Amino acid sequence: MAVRTFMGTGSHLLPRSMPHGVAAIAARVRQPPAGSSRPFSSAVKICKNAEEALHDLQDGATCLFGGFGLCGIPENIVAAIQKKGTKDLTIASNNMGSNEFGLGMLLRDKQIKRVIASFPGEPSNLQTQYFAGEIEVELVPQGTLAEKMRAAGAGIPAFYTPTAYGTPIQTGGHVIRQSGPLGDELMSEPMETRAWKGRGGKLRNYILETALYGDFSFVKGWKADTRGNVIFRGTTKSFNQVVAAAGNTCIVEVEEIVEAGEIPPDQVHLPCIYVDRIFKGEKYEKRIGKLMTKAAEGGENKKLKPERERIVRRAALEFQSGMYANLGIGIPTLASEFVPAGVDVILHSENGLLGIGPYPTPDQVDADWINAGKETVTPILGASTFDSATSFGMVRGGHVDLTMLGALQVAQNGDLANWIVPGKKINGMGGAMDLVGGGSRVVITMEHTAKGGAHKIVESCSLPLTGMQCVNTIITEMGVFDIDPKEGLSLIEIADGVSLEDIKASTGAPFKVADNLIPMRQA
Repeated sequence: MAVRTFMGTGSHLLPRSMPHGVAAIAARVRQPPAGSSRPFSSAVKICKNAEEALHDLQDGATCLFGGFGLCGIPENIVAAIQKKGTKDLTIASNNMGSNEFGLGMLLRDKQIKRVIASFPGEPSNLQTQYFAGEIEVELVPQGTLAEKMRAAGAGIPAFYTPTAYGTPIQTGGHVIRQSGPLGDELMSEPMETRAWKGRGGKLRNYILETALYGDFSFVKGWKADTRGNVIFRGTTKSFNQVVAAAGNTCIVEVEEIVEAGEIPPDQVHLPCIYVDRIFKGEKYEKRIGKLMTKAAEGGENKKLKPERERIVRRAALEFQSGMYANLGIGIPTLASEFVPAGVDVILHSENGLLGIGPYPTPDQVDADWINAGKETVTPILGASTFDSATSFGMVRGGHVDLTMLGALQVAQNGDLANWIVPGKKINGMGGAMDLVGGGSRVVITMEHTAKGGAHKIVESCSLPLTGMQCVNTIITEMGVFDIDPKEGLSLIEIADGVSLEDIKASTGAPFKVADNLIPMRQA
């Protein structure tokens, strides 16, 4: 068998073919004493506050943060780092908070040099600094980010994943740093690929990814005992449970500390072996990213535009009883409100919730329960929660039956572009690349044309790809297309009041008309 050398725990060895920039991704690994895999301590240290827990945080450290959006973030730790003034930090986190709260506060004070994230672009602070060349932004698909951290904590220096093959993440050319105060423009490099037989024995292309280590892991738990065992609440597991083992020092802030033994062993989510320091947070604001509530009994939800409602009602017919489905933000999420009577579909949210229920009533709102769009939700009876690595294991493992997303462009062969318009905002791809690479049926719901009439269904995508030949069906307000990677587009349903000439004029690619073309169905 071929032998490769990778950077591992306490090691500085690199693989000979490791591309430029990977050393920066996996820099600052754990540094245990000689002959040991981990610094020895007889017990977890309970600190009196965040300041004491962060006493050895230095400029230039690599810090891994738990949380998702504003849900389950270690807010007392962030506030203490801001007050401490530590700078030149490399921050790995799925999101970067908001301008006023969470990691956005460190952005505001320009304490961050590099961001490694999946969807970091919500704070305008990051947008401004990135395009001015004042900060580096390394984008990593959400499931890959979780797995890079999980692998680090499990002693696995590298792994192969199908996610992002054929996209700029794999081919290179994404601008990590714009020319500016930090130096010249820095581009991402191509990543090593290899073909492997995957699920069902099918040969697929995979990307070699490396583990992501940190100097510190910062975790927000709900409750901990004096031994250091931690439990989480609601959907706060997300990245909190994943980052803990990947840092040289794991610091956990919690809302309550109880005596050892008060948390039953089979209810521990994060065992004490991964935890170095714990403190009880001074206060918790628990801000909500997107407050969503359902209408009161007898009231009405906000009306949809007729064109959008037509898309949503048709999309709802894709659901079947017993199906596990993942819905993207926007139109896909709205489709869940029109599930036909008698259809029992279980909705998966990549932040770690299986069994998404309706939006809460105002008195049910709970900041610890959100979906992947950072919206407040409720769980259905029989729902379950888990961390982000487990969540994307469900996706890559082929356990999710249907993925429904929006799009900027879809090509006639099923290529999808839905995550970035170069030169504009740098939001990130979130979990979209993982979802379309997981092998599930992919349905795109979108308005037929962009503003100004620009085509969104095209011969080939001009925007950076999210996935190659991954789309099975397109649903717009004008009709429904099926896609065969070799045969191309077939119009199978047409909306009332819409002619074939209308669709041809609004579509930037040739298509066949099904012999059994039918009126567009509605739930």
